[in-house]
Amino acid sequence: MRIRLDPWPIDTLDPQMSLNAFKGDVIDIESNRWERLARRTIPQNLHTVYVVDGKPRMEARLLVENGAAPLFGGYGAYVVGAVELDPHGRREAQLQHVRASRILALCGDVKAEGARLIPRNPHTGELLYRVENAEGNTQSAPAQKIQSLMLREEQKLSHAFASQVPWSEDDDEEDLAALTLQDGPVRPGFGGGAVVGCVKTMQTLYVSADRAYLLSELRPGERSPILYFRYDGSGEARFTWYVRLCDAEFYQHPYAGVMRLEMHAGDNTELPNIVRAIADLSGDLLCKLASKAHKDPRAPQNLIPTRALEQAMGRAMGDASLVMRRIRAHIAQELGQPLGGVA
Repeated sequence: MRIRLDPWPIDTLDPQMSLNAFKGDVIDIESNRWERLARRTIPQNLHTVYVVDGKPRMEARLLVENGAAPLFGGYGAYVVGAVELDPHGRREAQLQHVRASRILALCGDVKAEGARLIPRNPHTGELLYRVENAEGNTQSAPAQKIQSLMLREEQKLSHAFASQVPWSEDDDEEDLAALTLQDGPVRPGFGGGAVVGCVKTMQTLYVSADRAYLLSELRPGERSPILYFRYDGSGEARFTWYVRLCDAEFYQHPYAGVMRLEMHAGDNTELPNIVRAIADLSGDLLCKLASKAHKDPRAPQNLIPTRALEQAMGRAMGDASLVMRRIRAHIAQELGQPLGGVA
């Protein structure tokens, strides 16, 4: 018996590895040979990489008395933003579009006005919440609504930055000048751009058990061949491949240091040249952006720009305890009750 550690700390939401088998068909689309593919350098025509991420936060849960049956609701916020960088290191990285949106999510068809939380101290700024209706009437529905709004905004930002992907020979060929690395899988309803979903955990394994050995044999910067899969019950298809960012420590499981990448696959099983080009450069790019274990407990998959972006998004949302005090003061005012000592 051999025991190995999962590299991520126990207090993270998920382990780095679960290895649930994918329930669907996976097709070899790049090569019939299942072998390691060498690391390749980043081409000079790729001059900009955007690392995009989003962060939601529930700030207060509500119970709304509106007629016969009470409804659930909540105050919350989300931030979406990007880090713009030169993959060749010719200019400093910059934060882009890091903005907070505040949501008053209400279950059912409640008609309500947005909330404007005005502080006693004008220098701390107003908090403006727009109303969004959540489906159903459960405690989790408001949080799910805020999560879905964040994911949609994240996709819009990712595709706004990226070069277009020609899906067939009839499409105009565009040089790969701008590439977006998006934290997490790509989402349904969006496509056509050079957007790569970076899946940090291995909750689902998209290779069969007899092929999984290749993932442990990958060296830093090497990748697997590109695969094609389609989700059951939907028309959403993906190209996917695995890249190793760093060697696993001797005490870690053999897939530590491996990340799965994916892109939209369009309506057919043809592999566009630009997708192959992105896969070829992904190993070199991600090895340069990978975090180190002594600085980030989710290393190497939590990329250095992603960590910087997470910190900036936290600042944009503001201090959670101060926001909660402002919400309490606002509700007290609505109820005509005094509540002292609130900023």
